[in-house]
Amino acid sequence: MNETTPDRGTEPAPDRGPTEWSDHPVGVGPWAEEHPGVPSPSEGPDGDRYDPDLLEHGDRRNVVDAYRYWTRDAVVADIDTRRHPLHIAIENFENDSNIGTVVRTANAFAVDTVHIVGRRRWNRRGAMVTDRYQHLMHHPDTASVIAYAREHGLTVVAVDNTPGSVPLETVRLPERCLLLFGQEGPGVTEEAQDAASMTVSIAQFGSTRSVNAGVAAGIAMHTWIRQHADLGRSW
Repeated sequence: MNETTPDRGTEPAPDRGPTEWSDHPVGVGPWAEEHPGVPSPSEGPDGDRYDPDLLEHGDRRNVVDAYRYWTRDAVVADIDTRRHPLHIAIENFENDSNIGTVVRTANAFAVDTVHIVGRRRWNRRGAMVTDRYQHLMHHPDTASVIAYAREHGLTVVAVDNTPGSVPLETVRLPERCLLLFGQEGPGVTEEAQDAASMTVSIAQFGSTRSVNAGVAAGIAMHTWIRQHADLGRSW
């Protein structure tokens, strides 16, 4: 979806996300119009999955066409039927601005839950409103998220470019897995690396010391998808 930048000095309405600040020519109009991927007006909306306000005014949200006019709860419930046993944790001790990107990517891959470790507050702009459809959980510290993983049978794999790490490209990730990421700069805390079953790194060939944390999360998530997901269920 293309983002429309608001005029200087404007503020979004309380119920709007960063991609919904103003009118823009994306999405679909009111139900009276016919659109690919949704029932025709003559068929009418069925059941409780449709939102009356969206049917009346149109649907400009950042969702795939299959979810046009659906309520938020209906979208979440449908994704829940095919979420993967993959969890993502990201440490947020310095208010990392990459968390929104991680959440957006986790939503794209139908990750079970994104765990925010440390500060509860994070910059949601990069999530592009996908946090409305992604399960999120807060943990006050690293020990808490590690305990959660053990309680739910999740193998913790830290992702960081540190001495002793194993190349991500050479390993098979556990199916029931919690990928744990650190912040831009400091990386994964020592406590998290000690508790993880292993630390994996992403192969690099240039001059930079590390790739962006949000990019690293996307690479690692896609590695899991390639190894474990049923690609026949993707859009």
